[in-house]
Amino acid sequence: MFSHVDEKINIKAVRISQVLISKVLTKMLEIQNRLEIKQNLLSEIEQLKSHLETLIDYPITDLEIQPQKVQFIETLTLALEKLNPFPRPLFYGSSLLDGAWLLQYSTAREIRSLKRLPLGFLVGKIYQVIDINTASFENKAWVQHSSGLLSGYVRVTATFEPAKQEDDQLPNQKINIDFKKRFLGINQILGMKTNLFDPIRIVEARNPKGRIPSLNITYIDETMRVGRGGDGSLFILTRV
Repeated sequence: MFSHVDEKINIKAVRISQVLISKVLTKMLEIQNRLEIKQNLLSEIEQLKSHLETLIDYPITDLEIQPQKVQFIETLTLALEKLNPFPRPLFYGSSLLDGAWLLQYSTAREIRSLKRLPLGFLVGKIYQVIDINTASFENKAWVQHSSGLLSGYVRVTATFEPAKQEDDQLPNQKINIDFKKRFLGINQILGMKTNLFDPIRIVEARNPKGRIPSLNITYIDETMRVGRGGDGSLFILTRV
């Protein structure tokens, strides 16, 4: 009688082990697939950058590349978003947001406009620095004149809060943004550093009329983040 019971227990244990092994293998394949898509996406962006006449690490936009390449990046991004290891980043992965991020690719109007700076200025690296403790961030774009005689930055500060999403009581992936101030500074003249014009101008930042600026964090891990603006614009960033 006992041997029969033992046999049932053993069979049950084997089935549980098989289920666990299957889940582990599935998870491993998912991670491998995610890492491959992530690498392909970043490699594609780097390759596209290499063919453009831009400053080092300038984020490219959809207006600078062929439509088929825009679609390819979007396809890879959508596939990566489906494998987001933190599907509720504001609840499970908020600490990952903290720190400095470098913008790699965007379809946002405000990033596109930086490509057409007046008076011969060119945009370089664009950073976003997030402070979770104060629920604030700043966007900072470095610029330099095509002659190399002047360089400086445009900086925008903002605060944010988790957005309420229907009946969901827990933070999910959407934040509402309140832009505060805009700074313009020149920190180098004729190759020499200076603080005389740092900043040269400070104005109130303009929030869009009739709507609250927002961002959906659709993918995040230890080294990469993807966001979608309220207007559907795409932001791909890597951790500094």
